Amino acid sequence: MPSLGRDFRWLWTGNAAGNMADGVAFVAIPLVATSITTNPTVIAGLALVYSAVRMLLVVPVGVVVDRVDRRLLIWLPNVLRGLILVALSLAFTAGIESLLLLYLAFALVGVMEIAADNAALSVLPALVEPDDLDRANGRITTAQLVADEFVGPPLGGFLFAIAVAAPLAATGALYAAAGLVFLAIPRQPRPARTDEVPGKRPTMWRDAAAGARWIRGQQLLLGLAITGGLASVAYMMTFSIIVLYATDTLDVGPTGYGVILAVSSLGGLLASISTARMRRAVGYRILVPGALALGAITMLGLSVTTSPYVAGLLLAAYIFHATVWNICVVSLRQRLVPDDLRGRQNSLFKLSGLMGLVIGAAIAGPIASAAGLAAPFGIAGLIFAGCTAYTSRLLKHEPETVGRTAIP
Repeated sequence: MPSLGRDFRWLWTGNAAGNMADGVAFVAIPLVATSITTNPTVIAGLALVYSAVRMLLVVPVGVVVDRVDRRLLIWLPNVLRGLILVALSLAFTAGIESLLLLYLAFALVGVMEIAADNAALSVLPALVEPDDLDRANGRITTAQLVADEFVGPPLGGFLFAIAVAAPLAATGALYAAAGLVFLAIPRQPRPARTDEVPGKRPTMWRDAAAGARWIRGQQLLLGLAITGGLASVAYMMTFSIIVLYATDTLDVGPTGYGVILAVSSLGGLLASISTARMRRAVGYRILVPGALALGAITMLGLSVTTSPYVAGLLLAAYIFHATVWNICVVSLRQRLVPDDLRGRQNSLFKLSGLMGLVIGAAIAGPIASAAGLAAPFGIAGLIFAGCTAYTSRLLKHEPETVGRTAIP
């Protein structure tokens, strides 16, 4: 299989280092918080702050991504969040163990993350050919899954066992290293604008509104954004209570729960290396609704099974579907969105997903309390079934020709 080019390799390497940092931080930062307090509300507040700043700033960040050199927004935020976490590790080493510092650092890291991730998604189409986007996104996803799920979390736990500040320093060093690697990517000049209104000076608000107006006129992309939001509702409805489902419905302990999650991650790994081949074989028109149909089947299956073995296989199939969906939708977006609008469209898709996660988390508990732990899975299955029918209609009339703006 032909190489995707030197510039893509630099992007992939930087992403892999950043993903490793994400995996370490996922386990380490809550553990660091527990070294200060065991108050569950305070510890849960870290995730709340992290999510809140991302939701509040995701749209303005998209505007900035469309205004400046995108390479700058890939390397600089990574270096900055690296420096923030290294500074935090030094503070903890010096005995300054402050929850306020931890909250502030986590919030700043969240802001840096949405900027770097958006810019990386926006710059990828400039580094590879359009028909290679699925393969490129698949390779990035493979590295992300390996680092996030298999390597980073155990490393974070190991480093925390050595010293409270050790995982903070390691995470910071990995982010900074990622930023330095991204400097090898060619500069990305500000895209030529296609949405300027004559006689009106561009502002953050006008640029954000222009991005929203543009997607309203794009039936396929708007539909995919809506579907992504609904899929996020279905996902969070179930995964926010998955530990209760595992212990109560499947009757497994902590070890069994960990094994089930590890097996499910293998489904994502398989999808990340096979999506490009499947897309070439059947096209987005079949692959996207097919992935959502698999999501529906797995959720409905989880709503009725009590076998941990069956549940493990179903969860692996679910993560397979989610990874295929994500790679396909990101690649479609990169094909179809004009260069000067990519940052804003990435932000709007991200906002839809974040809102879906919030809604799903909010309704999961009441539904499970009122109707049992199986109910959220059954409802999620019905949501995915509706999304399958909807995307089948969306993609039904898309052209067969392959090109920069056509969908194979």
